[in-house]
Amino acid sequence: MEEITFKAVLWGYIKQKCKVLILFAIFSLLFFVVIAFYQLHAEAVLYATALCLSVGLIWGIVDFCHYYKRHKALYEMRDKVDVDIEKIPLPHNLIEQDYMDLISAVHEDKIRRITEYDHLTSDMIDYYTMWAHQIKTPIAAMRLLLQTEENTNNKELLSELFKIEQYVEMVLSYLRLDSNSTDFVIRQYPIESIVKQAVRKYAPLFIRKKIRLDLKPMDQQVLTDEKWLVFVIEQILSNALKYTSKGKITISMEGKTLLISDTGIGIAEEDLPRVCEKGFTGYNGRADKRASGIGLYLCKRILTKLSHTIAIESAVGRGTTVKIGLDELETL
Repeated sequence: MEEITFKAVLWGYIKQKCKVLILFAIFSLLFFVVIAFYQLHAEAVLYATALCLSVGLIWGIVDFCHYYKRHKALYEMRDKVDVDIEKIPLPHNLIEQDYMDLISAVHEDKIRRITEYDHLTSDMIDYYTMWAHQIKTPIAAMRLLLQTEENTNNKELLSELFKIEQYVEMVLSYLRLDSNSTDFVIRQYPIESIVKQAVRKYAPLFIRKKIRLDLKPMDQQVLTDEKWLVFVIEQILSNALKYTSKGKITISMEGKTLLISDTGIGIAEEDLPRVCEKGFTGYNGRADKRASGIGLYLCKRILTKLSHTIAIESAVGRGTTVKIGLDELETL
């Protein structure tokens, strides 16, 4: 909110004291009427009126200074009132005290609601975190059972099971990202090792879809968090494989920028500015009813926390290139 100007404060003060000024004018007029009615000399009343105006002006200046200081104090409290209302200037009259009591009651109710919401949110996060960890056990058991016998049905089921694992990892990452104890470990890592971790995970899908991988040599060291950057690359590879039916996926480095390019269906130009928004699926997502619009949103949030950048270039029918800037990390 824009700060109120001195002129606006002065005008507000005059409006507040308007009744007093009108009353003073009425009293002065009454004195002049009485003097005129009795045909008396007006000099005494004029002199008394001038004295009253002088004293009133001095009083008004002092009172306006206090008024202006209170305004400044209340204005500066706006950004802190959600934490502490005890520093609000003390009320000067009964009406101000009533407003102060009302503010205190609203503030206490707000704090109570925030506390209740925090407890509910904490319980929900704990439950979903526990669920995500527990569901990994039956998933691992199902994978072992499906791998005991190789046939077409089992391969299809393993492919679907892999998607379930990805969704579970996405849930865990979402929960961890919003927690106060996000386990970032920042140090220098070889980018090629990080990329290969993600590639190995999706190797079966590359083979199954017959998509060629063009992995360029990368000998750079980057300052980042290995686990979270691997997750980001996995999400981008997942999208690339989902929307690429033939051709190849290329991974390379240009300076400190990681490029992941595919020859897939591409992204509509009007969708590009919003692809990293939460829940936004765009034209491709509307065609693929299973799209959630969470993957790139998580990538954007993670990279922002790591002080990295993400940019996406695409054209319909010509593929997509995701650029991850890895030279921006300063402090968390």
